Amino acid sequence: LHSDLDTGDGSIEYVLTGEGAGTVFTVDVNTGDLHAMRRLDREAKAHYTLRAQALHKHTGQLLEPESAFTIRVLDINDNEPKFQGEPYQATIPEMSAIGTSVIQLKATDADDPTYGGNAVVAYSLVQGQPQFSIEART
Repeated sequence: LHSDLDTGDGSIEYVLTGEGAGTVFTVDVNTGDLHAMRRLDREAKAHYTLRAQALHKHTGQLLEPESAFTIRVLDINDNEPKFQGEPYQATIPEMSAIGTSVIQLKATDADDPTYGGNAVVAYSLVQGQPQFSIEART
């Protein structure tokens, strides 16, 4: 956060308000540099809406219009897929035709499905008999 009127003489004070101001984010009142004060978790809160002001340090006069902005927390792959309805059990009649569907599994991932593919779930058999196969995406 920097004002075009900031000549570096220390006469401008920067103020931050809004979601997480002072607890999650802080602004250096002299330089306008914005810092995160703790780790951010997109699954807990995906974005923060903040407002910044540049004030004359001695008069408190607003030097520029208040600026509103949003900080969007980008996702990292920090969640494992979770199977729903575990433990799964299935039965199949003997002599069933090849390709007979035995069971449908469902797993979800709390990561952001719109960013980077972190929430993509792919299925594979880790153990089992060669008579069984699994569709990787469905």
